[in-house]
Amino acid sequence: MTQPGIPNDFALSTLCFGTRLRSIEDQAFAAVAMGFRQIELGLSDSPPTLNGFDDTRRETGVRVTSVVSGCLKPQAEKAACQLLASSSADEREQALGSVRRHIQLAQRLGAPVVVLRGSSVADPKLRHEAEQLHVKLVKEGLSEELAEQIREFVQRLQRKGQRQIEHLCRSLHQLMSEFPATKVALEPGLHIDDLLSFEAMGWVLDDLEKHGLGYWHDVGRIHMRQRCGLPGQGRWLEAYAGRMVGIHLQDSAEDLHQMPPGAGEVDFKLVAEYTPKAACKVLEVDSRHGRPEILGAVQFLRDLGL
Repeated sequence: MTQPGIPNDFALSTLCFGTRLRSIEDQAFAAVAMGFRQIELGLSDSPPTLNGFDDTRRETGVRVTSVVSGCLKPQAEKAACQLLASSSADEREQALGSVRRHIQLAQRLGAPVVVLRGSSVADPKLRHEAEQLHVKLVKEGLSEELAEQIREFVQRLQRKGQRQIEHLCRSLHQLMSEFPATKVALEPGLHIDDLLSFEAMGWVLDDLEKHGLGYWHDVGRIHMRQRCGLPGQGRWLEAYAGRMVGIHLQDSAEDLHQMPPGAGEVDFKLVAEYTPKAACKVLEVDSRHGRPEILGAVQFLRDLGL
């Protein structure tokens, strides 16, 4: 197992600390003590205070690699990606203001990337239908019939969500025009009603490729979608690894995600094969997992060449 304090090349998401450490200063010191020299400001039910980080950075040399949009507020609130795609001009402007604040924070902290995570569609009927399919999946398991129903639902969602995708592209274009020095990266969501399906992600990346939009892979979330009969790890990586600027490394099994890599079902050899060397590699595990699990995950990933 990796010894505490031995430097590694991964970044640690502050999501890992949960409510145990309430300031970014304490979280940065804890990350450095485990050998991390990079952190990501991740989502949290109780975001940390940001006071004292400049002094911590000077003392430890730790740097911020990325900021997940939404990290300034409790993650139970509506995701910016959903609001950026809203049919309401007021909601889109509200979301633009929120993402601007996160980009400005990233620039103040020296983080080159802001990650926008996919979220569910706005249509309440589609969201209700997705919940019903999920309940059926949990109760009965994945049959070929249910997998076909889920794929048909996603195709229908894509058709009905086309207007939202257009709004999302316009919003992203505006943000990237305003902040050309900061890389914006899109990450797929977790559930089958996510606006950014496999195909829709490609549409948005293609539309904004010339403006520098990047792709951020999430190992655990893609595995959860794969368990629903949707495109899996290999298809996402083969299609979008060339535009990957970062990756959230977490494991998944059954209905759980944000597990330490090596503790679940994900094929990390496949992930290692496709992940670009220059991509930012962020360990993102739930706060119920402690220091030993984090250090064990680091060793597991290093042994695979990640």
